[in-house]
Amino acid sequence: MLEKKMEGINTNKVIEEFEALTKDAGGVQRETLKKILEENGSAEYLQNLGLNGKTDPESFKSCVPLVTHKDLEAYIHRIAEGDSSSILTGKPILDMSLSSGTTQGKRKFVPFNDELMENTLQIYRTSFAFRNREFPLEEGKSLQFVYSSKPGKTKGGLGAGTATTNLFRNSKYKSGMKAIQFQGCSPDEVIFGPDFHQSLYCHLLCGLLFREEIQSVFSTFAHSIVLAFRTFEQVWEELCNDIRDGELSSRVTALSVRMAMQKLLRPDPELADLIYKKCSGLSNWYGLIPELFPNAKYIYGIMTGSMEPYLKKLRHYAGELPLMSADYGSSEGWIAANVNPKLPPEMATFAVLPNIGYFEFIPLQDNAECMHKEPKPVGLTEVKIGEDYEIVVTNFAGLYRYRLGDVVRVMGFHNSTPELKFVCRRNLILSINIDKNTEKDLQLSVEEAGKLLAEEKLEVVDFSSLVDVSTDPGHYVIFLEISGEASEEVLQECCNCLDRSFVDAGYVGSRKVKAIGPLELRVVWRGTFLKILEHYLGLGTVVSQFKTPRCVGPMNNKVQQILCNNVAKTYFSTAF
Repeated sequence: MLEKKMEGINTNKVIEEFEALTKDAGGVQRETLKKILEENGSAEYLQNLGLNGKTDPESFKSCVPLVTHKDLEAYIHRIAEGDSSSILTGKPILDMSLSSGTTQGKRKFVPFNDELMENTLQIYRTSFAFRNREFPLEEGKSLQFVYSSKPGKTKGGLGAGTATTNLFRNSKYKSGMKAIQFQGCSPDEVIFGPDFHQSLYCHLLCGLLFREEIQSVFSTFAHSIVLAFRTFEQVWEELCNDIRDGELSSRVTALSVRMAMQKLLRPDPELADLIYKKCSGLSNWYGLIPELFPNAKYIYGIMTGSMEPYLKKLRHYAGELPLMSADYGSSEGWIAANVNPKLPPEMATFAVLPNIGYFEFIPLQDNAECMHKEPKPVGLTEVKIGEDYEIVVTNFAGLYRYRLGDVVRVMGFHNSTPELKFVCRRNLILSINIDKNTEKDLQLSVEEAGKLLAEEKLEVVDFSSLVDVSTDPGHYVIFLEISGEASEEVLQECCNCLDRSFVDAGYVGSRKVKAIGPLELRVVWRGTFLKILEHYLGLGTVVSQFKTPRCVGPMNNKVQQILCNNVAKTYFSTAF
């Protein structure tokens, strides 16, 4: 057993600093806005809005409008084209982050700078301190399913990569992470490998080689962890052969990766036999992760929002190991840290760090929306427990009063800073008539149908949806990938169950009066959602940033095509 405790940051000091920041969150917010505006006051964007050097919240809100990414595209485009003048920030932007594009169907550039890097490290330090207080780790390694895309350049010569690529390649990240997280067990050549499938195989192999030292299992998103161990089910015997012979599988063809892995491999028949015995003795792969890594303390990654549907499978692999949801942020920057690591992912809350940006919250009030008059945003300390809000972000990298599109619920306060629960993306809804069903509503509906499949010892591998208005009336289409063959009767009942499980009053009423047509279930062939993943990988997205598109809109033509071309069976609801 490993006995030496992990060395690194002073967790007590980090927690004390967080407590001090959150006790006067309102004051810290004013100072943070002042700092942002002082640093960037010379920027063309702010100059044109007539701030004239003012840094107080009142002047800021009266001069600077609420915006979306579309409103800033022209400015960001100029920066990407190489214009080095002060456009959005006082100092030139040298790097751009690329969003995954899985939410809207279109990738977008987001300015990235050193201040966002520092924010990332602060978030990681904070959550690690609280996590390590509850689940202290011993010295060892972490099995990290992380991947980096090939760094690119904009037309103007700026660095361009996914948000995670910008992090992994940053020297400050590497040095900072050594103090707050275990070294990953995989060589850099694996992380930066040219082929995701080869890198995943090698991550698994590295984990097995260092199995006694693995203290935690991590990936940015829960999807990546589930995908990794679904892959393990297919390749475990091949991995055992590699360990037994000390020779890397021929499936790994990237020379840099092969050379790095061959340095780690030595013939080890004893380890190979041990892993073979453990895998052969598992029933339906339950508890696979603790069997493979007996000293692991927890599994860590973003597990909220569109990642929640993977929790059931992840718990199956995890057995009794705790699951912990990582922090709350986006390609545009970080917002909040998980300082309550004992909460299960479904109940996870995130405490806003008041010094990493200036935050506003637009109340979501149905009556106001119906009157086409949106309520004014409120400040960080003015939000109310139990209410839902859309987040507005002002950061150090040139985004001012930027509507993130995320809907959050205020669950409480940590001192004077709110603790948020992610609810959904505001613009990701299924809607035809007066119905409004969010990504979460879709998830709950699929979960209900999944219970019928579970009775047949089947499970939902993945799912998506779209609104079909080519018919009159329009109707919802749900795509399900299932782990095996289900009977016609069960699938028809699943279709009815999906339809009945949307409880939104606008939907139910519209269905009853036939203003919305019967829900359509399309069961797709196995591997369909892997084809969607491959599509996004081909566009430059990395798997650790990938999120399955849940509500496929008209911008996602290629995803619609993949789904529709892989339909095995179709059913229409008879529920109404």
